Amino acid sequence: MLITPTLRPRYPGQYLIRSMRDMLNGVVDLGASAPDLAIARAPGRYIVLAKHPDLVREVLITQAKALHKGRGLQRTRIVLGNGLLTAEGDAHLRQRRLVQPAFHRERIARYAETMVALTERATADWKHGQRLDAVQVMHHLTLDIVAKTLFDADLRGKARALGSALTAVMDSFTVLLIVVGDRLYDAPIPRMRRAKRALPVLNEAIYEIIRDRRASGEDRGDLLSMLLAARDTEGDGSGMTDEQLRDEVMTLMLAGHETTANALAWTWWFLAQHPEVEAQLYAELDAVLVGGRAPTMADLPSLPYTRAVFAESMRLRPPVYAVTREVVGEFSLHNMRFPPGTQVVVSQWVTQRDPRWWDEPERFDPMRWMDGRAETRHKFAYFPFIAGTRVCVGEQFAWTEGVLLLATIARRWRLRLTVAPSSVGHRAAVTLRPFPGVPVELEERNR
Repeated sequence: MLITPTLRPRYPGQYLIRSMRDMLNGVVDLGASAPDLAIARAPGRYIVLAKHPDLVREVLITQAKALHKGRGLQRTRIVLGNGLLTAEGDAHLRQRRLVQPAFHRERIARYAETMVALTERATADWKHGQRLDAVQVMHHLTLDIVAKTLFDADLRGKARALGSALTAVMDSFTVLLIVVGDRLYDAPIPRMRRAKRALPVLNEAIYEIIRDRRASGEDRGDLLSMLLAARDTEGDGSGMTDEQLRDEVMTLMLAGHETTANALAWTWWFLAQHPEVEAQLYAELDAVLVGGRAPTMADLPSLPYTRAVFAESMRLRPPVYAVTREVVGEFSLHNMRFPPGTQVVVSQWVTQRDPRWWDEPERFDPMRWMDGRAETRHKFAYFPFIAGTRVCVGEQFAWTEGVLLLATIARRWRLRLTVAPSSVGHRAAVTLRPFPGVPVELEERNR
């Protein structure tokens, strides 16, 4: 059966215009229009939101071959090039095979020591009563971690400048760019001007890392060494060019720190509002990390509540709040066929708050991950790292980093909000970042 729109906008481009102000608003508005599958018309194409977990599975796994990355992510090639996040088909599979070994469990176990060490270095100068922005702190810290663990690069002293540049680039990934495309990148718009100034800063930092490693010829056992050593065994046996390396490093630096940093910043925001959750978290940390010692990879199985706090934060404030795919082959949902060019959306924000799958869905309740409810819930009611062939290659890296950083900091510090919780909004572009920040005051726990 051919589709017919189930949702008729009040005026042409209603959802597009709403999304221009806040991309998340457009997704939420569309989701409110139908229980399982919402359909709307945009100029020249359909937009479909698959809400039901069964339909999420269809989009991400069962019919994934009929879909490519959505138009918005395709546009990010302006910045990301043809890295793992934007590549399609055989190119994506080849690049994923190259990158995957860097995220094997044995390597993540080695990264864990670095994660904790860099967190201790970043917090060594903290003082009781000091005021910070948790968003900035988490972004600088996770950028340091991804640079050191994956590329063996020390960004000490550069994290602030690179963090600002990455923020400017992320802010350019708006619905305007999605719709208008490359032409908008040269438009005299402040957001685009900032992005154009920021990109050379990032490129220079990345090319410097690549140049230094090529010159040394040293195999340090990290991801960059693997990429430098990789050869096209099915072609002429050549290695990756500096430009190809740049695309992969840019993608992994951006994706590898932005999402975890946002998830942690939101977690501090939630903890500051829920003293009962905070108290239970501290009780677990005090029982496991006796004497206030630093956590290790071996402690993770003994920190289920810490993990649950992080999981619940990502349920309510998912770092990636929606994923878009574009129909390129035969594709149908609910016995309706959708033509090529249709933009198919699945939304973590929408599905992870659906009362059919979550009791009291708006409540921050880490115990929902501890009392057996998670075992009976539909598998695709929670997908912060997506699923299928496009599941985040760094999912276990992110879980390990999130729990270890939370434990390392919370064993010594409380982060108290210095503003009303409602004054912390969000900026929804590719990721969901707290905006304008999460201002906190440090309180030393054992003072």
